[in-house]
Amino acid sequence: MPHFTIEYSGNLDRHVDIGAVVELVRKAAVETGIFPLGGIRVRAIRCEHYAIADGRQNYGFLDMVLRLGEGRDLAIRKKAGEHIFNALSAYLDPLFASEKFALSFDMQINDKETSWKRNNIHEALKVESING
Repeated sequence: MPHFTIEYSGNLDRHVDIGAVVELVRKAAVETGIFPLGGIRVRAIRCEHYAIADGRQNYGFLDMVLRLGEGRDLAIRKKAGEHIFNALSAYLDPLFASEKFALSFDMQINDKETSWKRNNIHEALKVESING
């Protein structure tokens, strides 16, 4: 259940293709090999109202949180997180070069006792891979 939520300052729209960011994060998550394909979700939420540092409106941010289920050890999580963060950071290098910008990424583990899910995408992908 890797769910990525990206919140970003609205002023990034003129500098960054957020749709491309969402797809980049999805692809990077797949590349790690540790997440079930049918469980990957990446969403972006534009923040209209925000305050950064001394309040200047030309500052921007992108904050990503990954919620995932239990069962992966720290070394595996760190390797996957670094891969995803490095891919996103490299994509945003031009923004760092031209704007004042903050990028953050946090990983959170959901307690399986208090996390409920229902998903038929996994089965659909299995059938698709069998039937071509």
